[in-house]
Amino acid sequence: MSILRGSFIYICDCKESKIDAYEAVLFADMTIFVTRINHNYCMKYPSLFSVFLLLIPALLPAQHPDWEGGYADGCTSVTVAKGASVDGSVITSHTDDSHRTRSWMDVVPAKIHAKGAGSPMYKRVACDSFEMPTYSHIPIGEIPQAEKTFQFLNTAYPSMNQFQLGIGESTFGGREELQSDSGLIDCQRLCRLMLERCKTAREANRLAGDMTASYGWNDYGECLTIADKKEVWHLEILGPGKGNVGSVWVAQRVPDGHISVNANASTIKEIDLNDPDHFMASENVFSLASEHGWWSEEEPFRFCYAYAPESRTSLAARRREWRVFDLLAPSLDLDPHAENYPFSVKPDQLVGLADLRRVFSDYYEGTPFDMTKDMVVTNEQGKTVISPLANPHLPYDMNKLFRINGGWGWRGERTIARWYTMYATIIQCRDWLPDEIGGVVWLAQDNVASSIYIPVYCSVQDLPESYKTPGRPKGYTRESAWWAFNRLGTLTAQRWGEMRYDVNGVWDQWQAELFEGQNAFEEQALILHKKGKKDELSAYLTAYTMDWGHKVVNKAWDLGDMLWTKYDEKF
Repeated sequence: MSILRGSFIYICDCKESKIDAYEAVLFADMTIFVTRINHNYCMKYPSLFSVFLLLIPALLPAQHPDWEGGYADGCTSVTVAKGASVDGSVITSHTDDSHRTRSWMDVVPAKIHAKGAGSPMYKRVACDSFEMPTYSHIPIGEIPQAEKTFQFLNTAYPSMNQFQLGIGESTFGGREELQSDSGLIDCQRLCRLMLERCKTAREANRLAGDMTASYGWNDYGECLTIADKKEVWHLEILGPGKGNVGSVWVAQRVPDGHISVNANASTIKEIDLNDPDHFMASENVFSLASEHGWWSEEEPFRFCYAYAPESRTSLAARRREWRVFDLLAPSLDLDPHAENYPFSVKPDQLVGLADLRRVFSDYYEGTPFDMTKDMVVTNEQGKTVISPLANPHLPYDMNKLFRINGGWGWRGERTIARWYTMYATIIQCRDWLPDEIGGVVWLAQDNVASSIYIPVYCSVQDLPESYKTPGRPKGYTRESAWWAFNRLGTLTAQRWGEMRYDVNGVWDQWQAELFEGQNAFEEQALILHKKGKKDELSAYLTAYTMDWGHKVVNKAWDLGDMLWTKYDEKF
C-alpha cells in the first residue's frame, strides 16, 4: 500500500472504560505523529483500533536506532555483584548512548489502579520532525494493568523502583529474522513493567518471560542488567521470529565477587538450566535454535552464537568489554583483539563509585586505541606532544577530516565515554539499609567525561524542574539540565587537552565530596527512619537531590560561560 504525506490513520485507545481517540499522521519519511482528537469519532467507528493494530507493522519501517553496519552501537552497562564492591553494594549501570532518546526524567509515584484497567503499550519510531532527532511513541494496544504499581525513576529506560530493584540496558541486535512486530512489549516498556510490579531480579526475569510469552516481544535483541539487594543478573531477550508472538530469552547471574559488562553484544554462552541459582531461560531456548539450524545437539550450546553471532564480531562491542575488564582487573592481561571474554571476572580490587566513574569517563587514553595519540604538534620546547585541539569525542565527519580509522572503521574507536550520551546511571542496591535510603541512582547528564553524577534516592518525590524539561523537541533551551551539560561537553571538546582540566578541576572535587559524604548524609537519614518520620525522611532525601541538581546545573552553565571567555581566541 502507498500512503502519501499527510494521510491519516484513526485509532482508539480504551483506558478505564473511557475511550480516547488519536489522530496519527504518517509522513513520507515514515514519521508518525499522534495527537488527541474528539473521541466521538472512535465511538462511531469502533473497529478502527483493531485495524490499526494490524496495519502498524507494515506502516512502520524497520528501526535500527544508532546502528551502523548491522551492529548496535549504543549503551554500555557494567555490573558489580555482592562481594565485589567496596561497601557491599550490588550495582548495575547504564549509559544511554543515543542520538534520539529523551533527555528528561521524572518520578512516577506508586498507584492503585481500577479493576479492569489497562496498561498501554507503544511502538517507538524515529521522528525527525521536531527541532532535533527524537522518537515518537505510537499506541499499539494494551495489557492488563496490575492492581498496584510501585514508584520508580522514569528515565528513557526506567532505572529503579522503591524496593531497590535497578535496571541497566544495552542493545545487541541479534538475528534479523527473529525480530517480530506481532508483539506488544519493547525494551522500554519491559523495564517499566519490571519496576512497576517486581521487587527482585528473579521476579523481574520471570515477569519478562511470562509477559512476553503472553503479549509478545517486538524489539531487537536486548540485554537488561537487573540488580536487587542480593544479586545481579544479565537478561538477554529476543523476538520469536517473524509473525510470531512470544520471545526467546536467557538470564545468567553474575557470581558473587565478580563484575561483568555488556557493550552491545550478547555475552551469555554456555548455560546450565540444572543450576537455577545462576541460570533461567525460556522453554524454547534450545528448540528454537535447533529448528532454525543455528545449533546442533551434537555441539555445545552457546546462546550468543545461536541467537546473536554477528554481535561477537563487532570490535565496537568487544573493545569496550576488554577495556572494562582491563581497568578493573588488569592482572588478567586480556587480549584487546580477542573475540570472546569471560562472562564475568573477579576485579583486582573491590570496586567503588569512583572506579565506575573512571570507567564511564574512559576513551582509551594511554592505550594504542586512543584516537588522539597521532594528533601531535611540536611545542615551543621542540617536543612532540598531543595537540590541545586533539579530541577523543569528535563527531563522525571530523574523523574523516583527520583520517581517523580504528576498530570502528572511519568512526575510529567506540569508546565508553560518548559525546552523544543522553544520561548515565550507576545504581546502588544495599541490603543493610532500609529501601528508602539503600537504593540510589547516581545520575549524570550527557558525556560522562565532562559531567558529574548526583544521587537520586529511590524514595525521592521529585526532581529539579530542569531535569524534567525536555531538551530536544524544541531545541536549545537554558531551562533544560541536559542542555547545560551538552553545551559544556561540546565546548570542552574544542580544546580537550586544556579545557578538560578546567572542567574536571571542579567536577572531581564535587564528585569526591558527594561520594565521600554519602555515609554522613545517610546517617542523618537513618535517624529519621528509626524515629518513624517517614514524611520527613522523604523530604530530606528529596531536598538533597534537588539541592545538588540545582547546584551542578548552575555550575555547568557557569563553566560553559567561563570557557567561552577564557578561550575566546583559541577556538
